[in-house]
Amino acid sequence: RAMETLMVDRVHSSLRLFMNRNAVFLCERLCAQFPAETNVQLLATCYLHNNQPYASYHILKGKKLPESRYLFAISCFRMNLLREAEETLCPVNEPNVEVPSGATGHYLLGLIYRYTGRVAAAAEQFTQALTLDPLLWAAYEELCILGVAEDANECFTEATALRLQQEQTSTSNLEKSNFVNENRVLSPNVSASLVDISPKHIKQLPANNTAEVPGYPHLRATALHVQNTVPSNVGQFDSPSPTVTQTSGIVPPPLFRNLHAYQNTTSGDAPAKPKVNAVNQPPRRKYLDEARLKKVTGRLFNPSGDSVPRRSARLSRDTPINSNSNISQFGGNGSDHSSGKLRVNSSTPSKLCSTAIRSVQVRKGKPRATENFDEGSRYEAVDEMWTDNIAATSSSLSIAEGRYFEQDKAERTLSQDSKMATGIKELLGLLRTLGEGYRLSCLFKCQEALEIYRKLPEPQFNTGWVLCQVGKAYFELVDYLEADHFFEFAHRLSPCTLEGMDIYSTVLYHLNEEMRLSYLAQELISVDRLSPQAWCAVGNCFALRKDHETALKNFQRAVQLDSRVAYAHTLCGHEYVLPP
Repeated sequence: RAMETLMVDRVHSSLRLFMNRNAVFLCERLCAQFPAETNVQLLATCYLHNNQPYASYHILKGKKLPESRYLFAISCFRMNLLREAEETLCPVNEPNVEVPSGATGHYLLGLIYRYTGRVAAAAEQFTQALTLDPLLWAAYEELCILGVAEDANECFTEATALRLQQEQTSTSNLEKSNFVNENRVLSPNVSASLVDISPKHIKQLPANNTAEVPGYPHLRATALHVQNTVPSNVGQFDSPSPTVTQTSGIVPPPLFRNLHAYQNTTSGDAPAKPKVNAVNQPPRRKYLDEARLKKVTGRLFNPSGDSVPRRSARLSRDTPINSNSNISQFGGNGSDHSSGKLRVNSSTPSKLCSTAIRSVQVRKGKPRATENFDEGSRYEAVDEMWTDNIAATSSSLSIAEGRYFEQDKAERTLSQDSKMATGIKELLGLLRTLGEGYRLSCLFKCQEALEIYRKLPEPQFNTGWVLCQVGKAYFELVDYLEADHFFEFAHRLSPCTLEGMDIYSTVLYHLNEEMRLSYLAQELISVDRLSPQAWCAVGNCFALRKDHETALKNFQRAVQLDSRVAYAHTLCGHEYVLPP
């Protein structure tokens, strides 16, 4: 079904970009290949966008799905087949069937009832539509035109705001859950490794220099402090060292891990020690400060001979040692107490390995108090304690960060909810003002309507729709000069707005502004010659010249273009009444 998915996506893209003919062509190919009813609905939508309601009517006739019924009713409505549209929305033989498409379906049914003269039924449908969708302004506008609209303060209430907020929250949660379900591309193992990785886990990762850390393919194991590892670094050194069986499968960490401290304790004439495998060295650990170093040194280098034999000596007694070596003990610093100078011989790597192994055994639970540690052992112990502390600290930090992120997420959610609630309240407040002004204007309470409109903020007041409503109010008050002022301002602000321009042409007619009226008529014809408002302006222009026959023809032309424009019928009546 990849072809079907691709074609549906391209059809929607063409509709978004107003490429209606391209959408029709592609959707016809889609329905030919995959004749599902959902694809037929999409083709009907394309026909309606391309102003072909007859084609939509033809392919949807007899369909039973709710969406198909709604699209078929829209096609019938555009073709002025009101009875067939009503039977589609409310089948006579199925009285309990729901009206399709919810609020918009009830609104369409209300329009059908209104145009067929059933005002009470129309008002009921508009009220139902407004109940289902409080932001369906067109339904409230129709109620105002019918004169049965309730006060806007009672229609756009706080309860409405609360309901809208709940609907928005539920919709947002549903979209988030769908997004999470559709975008789970990580496997459980990878997800777990991404969520729960800490120094304690890192210490148990393989020490292969080329191995990748699970969940972090870009992170190499050599960049981590690796312990308790599989034997992989033994072959780096040629000097004798304990076998794997002696260390219970545990290989010592890379040698010269504390190379920085080692070099700082050597004397000036000591030979420079090359760095071993410097690229793959783990990061340096935190060392003891100077005061603690001196305190521990006094304990470690005890001159008395009653100390217990060193474990490093016992472990490395099978290793050949140069008897001429002046190095009494070798640890992390490798210092010579007789001369203060560093001397290195062939036994150095072996002793380093012995020291490291002994420190590992001490970590495994042997008493540290009975051991006479050398300086290298001390660094091993310090490193282990530091790593454990870091692991514990990192674990606690991970928990704290998780709590912080959860708290931050909750705060963001509350902030978004509060912003949504504020936005809904502001929108309903704006609709209350506009709705009350429009309701009073439809009831011909024009002065009260003007007072309501003046409460609007300046950006909302200086719009074409509001200015035309103010102009209409002054027109009903027979204040043609003020009406002319606001209509002219609206036309300058939005030259392509046609709604209300028929009344503006009548204002100019009463003011005997023949030249301005002629200019307005030509402008409206150039904008849309198929609009009834343009032909009403042309008719008023001829009526001002006392050419009533031509004026009547133009008004009838407006009625022919849209028979539902009541003002065109009114102007026709004026021409019949006026003397020749």
